[in-house]
Amino acid sequence: MTKFFLFLSAAAIAAPAYSQTIPDTDAPEVVVTATRAAQPLSEIGQAVTVIDRAEIERRQTVVVSDLLATTPGVTVTRNGTVGALTSVRIRGAEADQTLVVIDGVRVNDPSSTGGGFNFGNLLSSSVERIEVLRGPNSVPWGSQAIGGVVNIITAAPTEGVQARANAEYGYADSLFASAGVSGKTGPVSGSLTGGYLKTDGISSAASGTERDGYRQYGATGRLGVEFAPGIGLDLRGYFADSRVEIDGFPAPDFVLADTAEYSKTREAYGYAGLHANFADGRFNNRVAFTIADIDRDNFDPSFGSDPTFIGRGRSERYEYQGDFRPLDQVRVVAGVERENSRFNDGFTFANTGITSVYGQLIVKPLDILTITGGVRNDDHDDFGSHTTFGANAALALRTGTTIRASYGEGFKAPTLYQLFSDYGNRGLDPETARNFDVGVEQAFLDNRVRTGVTYFNRRARNQIDFRDCSPAEQTTAGSICVDRPFGVYDNIARAEADGVEFTLALRPVDALTLTANYSYIDTENRSIGSDLGNDLARRPRQTASVDADYRFAFGLSVGGTVTMIGDSFDDAANTTRLDGYALASVRAEVPINDRIALYGRVDNLTDSRYETVAGYGNYGRAAYGGVRLRLK
Repeated sequence: MTKFFLFLSAAAIAAPAYSQTIPDTDAPEVVVTATRAAQPLSEIGQAVTVIDRAEIERRQTVVVSDLLATTPGVTVTRNGTVGALTSVRIRGAEADQTLVVIDGVRVNDPSSTGGGFNFGNLLSSSVERIEVLRGPNSVPWGSQAIGGVVNIITAAPTEGVQARANAEYGYADSLFASAGVSGKTGPVSGSLTGGYLKTDGISSAASGTERDGYRQYGATGRLGVEFAPGIGLDLRGYFADSRVEIDGFPAPDFVLADTAEYSKTREAYGYAGLHANFADGRFNNRVAFTIADIDRDNFDPSFGSDPTFIGRGRSERYEYQGDFRPLDQVRVVAGVERENSRFNDGFTFANTGITSVYGQLIVKPLDILTITGGVRNDDHDDFGSHTTFGANAALALRTGTTIRASYGEGFKAPTLYQLFSDYGNRGLDPETARNFDVGVEQAFLDNRVRTGVTYFNRRARNQIDFRDCSPAEQTTAGSICVDRPFGVYDNIARAEADGVEFTLALRPVDALTLTANYSYIDTENRSIGSDLGNDLARRPRQTASVDADYRFAFGLSVGGTVTMIGDSFDDAANTTRLDGYALASVRAEVPINDRIALYGRVDNLTDSRYETVAGYGNYGRAAYGGVRLRLK
């Protein structure tokens, strides 16, 4: 594995902003995550990766986190079976410092301890596009965009009527099916997609033998109405109902083992907005209301039928954004927002709010140069005001060379649990981070080869962590531990990460595509104490992925992916090592006619045994087969 990492780091060079594969078209790639306004990728100085629907289907992806795990700078951990707690860390940041957006709705869970998002329930049924922005970006996105942003975009209706469906069956009695229909006629457009996944799973406890199953059904929908040219209504909705069996820590040993426990989660996200575009698209306005509602219940039948834990999180946002282009070379994107959030865990009910205003200036002094700068102020009801800055530049030379540089700041407001629970501290300051990166991308041979390299440095301050309170501290006047015998949350953690991200994208002939990426991320715990200087937990220094596909003239497509993850530690003390591992998968798809195709894959081809979280198992070799239908 070490030899492979060394070879890939020398041979594959990554772009700071790029598509996972070389596009089939010369049309410029457009992204929205960097500034919350549509921009060509060539004008963005930040590190953004784009994954489209074609790649999702080519890779036969069911769980979105499986795709993210092959993205530069991103590491993924899962507590066992499909549907179990799944965490995504970007450039060494904490998992709950990743902001997740689905169709314009920020969906991080206000009822979770750290306000993070559980990727375990995010399936690919309705996902049309994923944009992953690496590094802090709080100017357009506000709180929680401290490590990066994962922006999920579902299918938008196009002219006429289109439909697609697929169904697959495989290992552990797994059944995954989805179907969607969309269309547009005159001023009205709409789409509806539904999905279902059921599997017996694996034992989440690595030492266990009882399978932990998972079930989810969900749907997404869109409705658009144009009242007049450039003026219209946008409605979007997302719903998922999930149930996963989990393993626990039963008496008398209190170690991870098979149990009958299970967890239910219901997620409902909604967006309602009006847009009004004037002056031939030079002055675009949007007002919207969004809602994210998450209910979580854990059950242990050995204790009865009542939940052993409940989590009720809800956030509501009111927002306005304006996009004004007074000159071809000047663009202003600005907005104002109000968020109200609340949570209830059965013991504590709390709510808070935050009012924000931001502005970004995008200037093109030359056709080949784009410079973006912005500032944001957030006024939190409990901890006060915080100001964030950011700037980036992209120089796209006509030689095929693109040079990018960015500086970004991020902040994360204390969660409701950290503020108001029995361990809460209303005097907490927000967590902050700053990141700078610089990179170069080069295209060769009429864009059939793309290479590049990005260096980044990320520092986080005031990170909130749980603090134990000694008996002496509990009686020391002025100590935060007074009357806190069970501990308290405090701003005591600091972290730093340096790294390099690489990719290589090739299309030597039209039938063959190959991509590779490698990331080296050196993380360091900078918190004062015994863990000072240690690696951050569950952050492997080296990760790599190689992906290749070939399409024969008669229609058959074959491909494979190899992912390699280096050694890491499971704990802050660096006493529990997680060995590195390599995973290989192969896949094939063959069309029956213009509308129907058969496909299949084998994951973890070598039946590798590994852990991403100590004590929790992962899937061995597993095979799946299915059919895909598309109507246009």
